[in-house]
Amino acid sequence: MPLDIALLHAVVEVAKAGGFREAARVTGSNASRLSDAVRRAEQQLGIRLFHRTTRTVVLTEAGRALMVRLLPAMSEVDAALDALNDYRNTPGGTLRLNVPVSASRLVLPALVPEFLQRFPDIQLEIIAESNVQDVFRDGCDAGIRYEERLEQDVVIVPIGARRQRFAAAASPDYLNRHGRPQHPRDLIQHRCLRGRYASGVMPDWEFERDGESLRVKVSGPLVVSVGGAVDLAVETAIAGGGILYLFEDWLKPALESNQLEAILQPWWLEFSGPYLYYNDRRLIPAPLQAFINFVREKNLNLPS
Repeated sequence: MPLDIALLHAVVEVAKAGGFREAARVTGSNASRLSDAVRRAEQQLGIRLFHRTTRTVVLTEAGRALMVRLLPAMSEVDAALDALNDYRNTPGGTLRLNVPVSASRLVLPALVPEFLQRFPDIQLEIIAESNVQDVFRDGCDAGIRYEERLEQDVVIVPIGARRQRFAAAASPDYLNRHGRPQHPRDLIQHRCLRGRYASGVMPDWEFERDGESLRVKVSGPLVVSVGGAVDLAVETAIAGGGILYLFEDWLKPALESNQLEAILQPWWLEFSGPYLYYNDRRLIPAPLQAFINFVREKNLNLPS
């Protein structure tokens, strides 16, 4: 049966967002317009797709069956329309990336301004969060992940510095009052500022030197969510609240200004830099292809 594709888009957005208001926020539309579009789609199809209450909007069994088939198809339609951008002088459209908060802070600032200047018709949406998720399921075109978090069967492109480290640091005032640790195990006796992932995991601190690796279970007066509250931990450390173990590049401004003092430097854990990854089993949208090519170009200038 013929059905306006705009109505199908409305159904998909409401289903993905789990409600009219959230779908309106994500799409820049309004809830009443989306509600009307879904109602008209149901009328034309002759079947109810959502159970509605004053608080919830939930797919019916028929609606769930439709989404299973419709979501991949709509993704292909969107990608096919985006491919038309190859025939423009410059590509346009929306590019959605799911990235760790650390990447939004430490990797993307060196890339995004120039990318947007070079491709003024592309709208870039960055979803930055600490929890690991299936980025393709949530409508993103690609993601940035560190090596241990990469999904299977995806194409990866290095992005940003290839070698990174964690850095341990505290304020000179704290270290003068409590002493300077000489070995990672000394941290057990110190006030440490820790991070917790959205999953609830609060990782041990890992160190490595001359082939020796060890994990230290630290404790202290402050726990912050990895992502949104890391800057609070940095400011607490600067104020003398305890020892921090974080990305070296994140702490570099405070280290260079002597607000923080590096400790245990020979033990800092080194790890490989992040990767841009995407699924090449479907048609790659023009904005994503432009970003991939841009990142590869920048990689040519990275130190080997």
